[in-house]
Amino acid sequence: MIDLEHIHRDFRVGDQIVHALDDVTLRIGAGDYVSIMGPSGSGKSTLLNIIGLLDRPSSGTYRLDGRDVTALSDTEQARVRNRQIGFVFQAFHLVPRLTAFENVELPLLLAGVDPRQRRQRVAAALEALGLGDRAHHKPDQLSGGQRQRVAIARATVTRPGVLLADEPTGNLDHRAGAEVIHTLEGLNREGITLIVVTHDPLVGERARRQLHMLDGRLEREGGSSHASP
Repeated sequence: MIDLEHIHRDFRVGDQIVHALDDVTLRIGAGDYVSIMGPSGSGKSTLLNIIGLLDRPSSGTYRLDGRDVTALSDTEQARVRNRQIGFVFQAFHLVPRLTAFENVELPLLLAGVDPRQRRQRVAAALEALGLGDRAHHKPDQLSGGQRQRVAIARATVTRPGVLLADEPTGNLDHRAGAEVIHTLEGLNREGITLIVVTHDPLVGERARRQLHMLDGRLEREGGSSHASP
């Protein structure tokens, strides 16, 4: 599903070039559960942004479902992103003035889904995450865990094949964080490809594949036998 070959991402900082990603080659299969770990500045979020088509590599090739997406136009990349990739962020990124229902509905509006189908899919997504009774609450009326579950509903309502989670438990207490991880793992068991960037080894070690990064390179890979019980 995800095939990265010799990916480099360079940034100019003053008169120096910073190699945020340095010759990364990686293959992730459909339905896989992968964590990306490493210290700050190791390239974790840069790699996630490349996979999510939020950034472009300086060189190398990225194929998604066999299609070379490296050189697509911004509009074409946005179309692929909307249809095939969901995002969950540490800071939730919900629109404060919109209700939970309206936040989840946004990607369907952008995709041009008709109103009746939008209502059905949003209601089903919220209900599946235990938020049916919170549909008309705004973000400031929800707990941190509830806000992150709204973000997960928004990320998955378009039925993407890939879900990217960047520090999804970073702003949550232990109990709420555990609930969010179990929710993400449930989606993975249903077939979605799950990629989690995390500083928390307890979160990262749950994944079946654990990628460790340092200085923009994939240093090593581990695995877990207790992911998604």
